[in-house]
Amino acid sequence: MNKKIGLKDAISIGIGGMVGGGIFAVLGLAVSLAKGGTPVAFCFAGLIALLTAYSYAKLSKKYPKDGGTVEFVNSQFGNSIFSGGVNNLLWVSYIVMLALYASAFGSYGSELFSLTESKNLDIHIYQSSILIFALLINYLSVKLVSEIESVAVIVKLMILIAFIGVGFYGLSTNPENLSQLYPENWENPLNLLSGGMVIFVAYEGFELIANSISDLKDREKNTEKAYFGAVGFVIVLYILIAIVTVGALPFKQIANAQDYVLAKAAEPTLGQIGFTVITITALISTFSAINATVLGSGRVNYDIAEDNELPKYFTHKFWGKPIGFLITAILSVALVNIFNLQSISTAGSAGFLLIFAIVNYIGYKKHKKLNSKKWIHFLAGILCLLAFFTLLIQQFSSNRVGVLVSVGIILSCFIIEFIYKKTVPINNDA
Repeated sequence: MNKKIGLKDAISIGIGGMVGGGIFAVLGLAVSLAKGGTPVAFCFAGLIALLTAYSYAKLSKKYPKDGGTVEFVNSQFGNSIFSGGVNNLLWVSYIVMLALYASAFGSYGSELFSLTESKNLDIHIYQSSILIFALLINYLSVKLVSEIESVAVIVKLMILIAFIGVGFYGLSTNPENLSQLYPENWENPLNLLSGGMVIFVAYEGFELIANSISDLKDREKNTEKAYFGAVGFVIVLYILIAIVTVGALPFKQIANAQDYVLAKAAEPTLGQIGFTVITITALISTFSAINATVLGSGRVNYDIAEDNELPKYFTHKFWGKPIGFLITAILSVALVNIFNLQSISTAGSAGFLLIFAIVNYIGYKKHKKLNSKKWIHFLAGILCLLAFFTLLIQQFSSNRVGVLVSVGIILSCFIIEFIYKKTVPINNDA
């Protein structure tokens, strides 16, 4: 019998999924796009996450199974080419997230300790090594993965809350720094929205709650509380972090330290000690996020293959675990070493915005069964689609590679599924 988890545990899973590597990877990118309006950009992204969490909460209560998003998609579209394409996109989006977290680990690690004469080479070594190390841990002990995640969630939240407290103390002693947050230093509304969408990956982790709903105590009463509690807390946390960061450093310094800006923002008040503490926190956070994502993506890959939406080869075992673990890590290493941070972030945000738009559509179609408000599902779905197209259009001029990678990933997931379904006979009794 599974051990039941309480409301606090479910909220912790959501917070842990969101406050992983995302905020460390994309904060500098957000400031470069939104400038003084970065807190507003985080608010935009958070609003979409909060509305989508409503669909996830209602669907989780109706379909409380470990498959989460995969289960929702299959409940609406059956074993079809479309459902297979969406589920494959979910798996590939996890791979993109792994690359994003590894990119952040490489940037922060290279600032803390040099391995070679070349900083660029150091970054590649760090980001590749951490993915391989996390893969080994997942193969050796799943229990160790969960223990690392439990400790890391507490450590990173304590340090980030302390960072916010120290940051506001610094702002109180130098109130003139707040001028960077004034509306005259905001980018135009399109760039603010685009900035929020590029950093949407920092919120996507709330969907991990769906995988644990089957074990939640008082599910009828606590499901919405788990989702809204986790997303609401993280929205406030991110906005406060954005305020402190923008108020701590001139925009030029933020641009120069874009890949490790959170550590740089601790320097004005705490000096080198602050920089080092936040850098170590970033390494702990990104490492724990990589660990958990390797585990989650490997299982998603296995479930999709079990549903005949990927070749049965993906259900094979390697070293006692699904071979999807190994394939996921290899693809992540390739992705993080080929593309830059902005391209990876754009691809990750685009993938999850499209997936969330589809989940909101499912909620809209099933609103009677879910006993939910149709208009909230509809609004959430429209906002996800608008955000998806806004992101691609705005990024096309400055980050064409990222847009092409995003569109290429999405199309390839559906094309490969189409070819697979048309060429491989499916034995439903298998």
